[in-house]
Amino acid sequence: MSLTLGSSWFAVRKELPPNTGKLLTFLSFVIPFGLWCLVSYVPIFWHPNMTVLEVGDTYFEEGDNVKKVDFFEENQRKLDNEEQPAVGRPSNPVYLPAPHEVAISFYTAFTTEPRLKDEKWLHESLWLSIKVIFYAFMLSSIFGVPLGILCGTFDFFRKLHEPFIEFFRYLPAPCFGALAIAILGIYQAPKIAIVFIGTFFQQVLVISSTTRKLDLSLLEAAQTLGATRFQLLTRVVLPGILPDLHRDQRILLGWAWTYLIVAEVVGTSTGITWFINQQGKYRIFDNVFAAIMMIGILGLISDWLLQEAGKVMFPWKGERANPVFRAIGRMFRVGQADDELEEA
Repeated sequence: MSLTLGSSWFAVRKELPPNTGKLLTFLSFVIPFGLWCLVSYVPIFWHPNMTVLEVGDTYFEEGDNVKKVDFFEENQRKLDNEEQPAVGRPSNPVYLPAPHEVAISFYTAFTTEPRLKDEKWLHESLWLSIKVIFYAFMLSSIFGVPLGILCGTFDFFRKLHEPFIEFFRYLPAPCFGALAIAILGIYQAPKIAIVFIGTFFQQVLVISSTTRKLDLSLLEAAQTLGATRFQLLTRVVLPGILPDLHRDQRILLGWAWTYLIVAEVVGTSTGITWFINQQGKYRIFDNVFAAIMMIGILGLISDWLLQEAGKVMFPWKGERANPVFRAIGRMFRVGQADDELEEA
């Protein structure tokens, strides 16, 4: 039985049964969360600090979070001098809040007024970051996708552009921060530019590689039938790589979020990165964890939406979409059919 189970679970390039796949997906989140709970709530697992409950005659203040070594050394000195020691309980450092504290911060971070008048609320910071990602990735795709397809289809464009792009993609995007500020000012434009630089050059090379994987026999068949170069691009290449292009864009969008963290330290302090840095300075680390997790949740939701949209757009890939997305896809196809009938 165990051999059969192991063989089915670790079969090379074969899909797991649906229920097994769901279980493993669930465990991928439960295992790290369980470890977090262990180090947060079970003292024997970590808890290297002490939270002071009663100060006694020590120099501590109530609520201080100090290292165990310092806590016990101070208490020993007080005992040697026949003075009152402090009372405390084992705890984690302030930079590792417990899960329930972070969960509360998902609400309080939105409702707590900023400390300074010129600081932005969390929802305002999130919205600014989302706009930077949207504009940067849209511009990157407008220029990067066509250029990548051309480089993957025609050797002329590959030899003309890819050597320089290969060189440029190794240059760290943040090193252009000072130049971006000098040219574009100190507000959102340089942030958009850095995310653009971080994704555009990678995008061209990834899409070019995807385009070159298209079955060459399809191009040869189209050329035999008299297709022009423009028809090859629009009728053969683009439809042929569309599912893989969609997958590449999902991956590249994740890179854009990565570059956002670097971009938002350029120019004026705005966005979710600024919020995280401010909360770190105030030592409100439950808000820091909540904001970081919000970025992950936003990325996960956007990727899931794109994944489900891809299942509707490319049904021949054999992946079953969510019922809601299937219904939307049917509505769109019906509307498209009606338009074609009217034109006919």
